[in-house]
Order: sequence, then C-alpha cells, then structure tokens
Amino acid sequence: MKISQAKKLDLDKILASDPAATSRSLVKRTYTGYKALCRYRYAHYFWQKGHKHLAFYISYRTKIKTGIDIHPAAEIGTGIFIDHGVGLVIGETSVIGNDCVLYQGVTLGGTGKDTGKRHPTLEESVMVSAGASILGPVTIGAHSKIGAGSVVLKDIPAHSTVVGVPGRVVKQNGKKIEDEMSQTLPDPILEELARINKRLGELEKAEGINACKYSICIDENNATQEQAKDILDK
Repeated sequence: MKISQAKKLDLDKILASDPAATSRSLVKRTYTGYKALCRYRYAHYFWQKGHKHLAFYISYRTKIKTGIDIHPAAEIGTGIFIDHGVGLVIGETSVIGNDCVLYQGVTLGGTGKDTGKRHPTLEESVMVSAGASILGPVTIGAHSKIGAGSVVLKDIPAHSTVVGVPGRVVKQNGKKIEDEMSQTLPDPILEELARINKRLGELEKAEGINACKYSICIDENNATQEQAKDILDK
C-alpha cells in the first residue's frame, strides 16, 4: 500500500473516533499522533529499502518534535489512531494490526536482551489505554481493550478486557470472568482491616465478650451473617 493511502486511512480513523477532530486540516496541523505516524511511514519505507541511518534520523527527529518514539522497523497497519501520544513507545519488532487505538504513555516493549521477535503483537481493533505497558513477544487478540496503567506479560484472547498489574482478563466476549479480579482491584487496606476484625471477633468469642452493635465482627447480638457480609463487601 502506498504511503498516501495509509495516511488517508489513518486520517479517516481519527475523524471517525475523535469528536474533537472537526476537520481534516485541523488533524493534519495539530495532532501529534497523526504527525508521528506519517513520519513513521516514511522512516519505515527507508528502513525496508536498507537506508537505516536515514530511517533512524527521521525517527529521532519525530521523537524530538512529538514525544512519540516509534522504531522504524515496527510493522504498523492502517487506520491507526494515536490519541495525544506523548510518551508512547513502540519497539523494533512490534506488530500492530489495522484500526488500533493507542493513548499517551503506552509502551510496547521488550524484556531482557532477547533477540528476534521480542515485542508485542496487537491484532486488529485493539485499544490500549493511557500508561499501559505490554512487554515481551505476547499477542493481544483482536477487539481487546487494555485498561489504563495495566502491565500485560502474557497472551490475551480476542474480545477481552484486561486490567491490573499484572494484567488480568476481567471480561471476555462481553461476559465477566469470575475470579478475584472480576469486580474490583484489590484494596490491601480493606483486606487488612477485615483480617484484624476477624481475629478480634475470634478473641471476643473466646473470652465471652459480645461485640458492640456497630462492629463488623459477626456476632448474634449485632448482625446476621448476611448483614455482616454486606458490610464487609462495601
């Protein structure tokens, strides 16, 4: 595909995805993500032709001007939307399918000093939210969403939603995955308070002391099992 065709598809994607993109001229002049993609496409062309120093120079100038670091060897499809984009890093062996959306601070990086394929592959229509990191030669299935700040270290099936550190699938094909991460992220303070209250309740029971009516400890004088569970879940 010609560079001009790829640039047109990128532009169409931005106009369709971003309500703030009110005209083609506005995007061309002010959207740093679009500018970085256009420069990448020329750098990638020269990289494929063997002009690697020129490709690196274009990439270097792009990073200075936009704050977006895309290796010229990366393989990026069309219809790509880089929203805001500052701090975005795309590594050398990364592969990005068509119609993907990447936000600011995203890292598609490698791990260690491995050679060969060492960066992620995003299949088509993947969205990676702000600050997320996808590390190593993992594959993110088509139409998946990576939550903000997540760190993904393993393959993700298609049509999945991922959150957390490390990233966990919390929804797949529109259905919640029932595990400890399916509802909310862990709250270590609440978990510790619940553990302390459980031990306190055991001590009070052993000493024959009734819990006060406001305690979250389970006691026949202050709450039923169901009521206590509701309090702990809040």
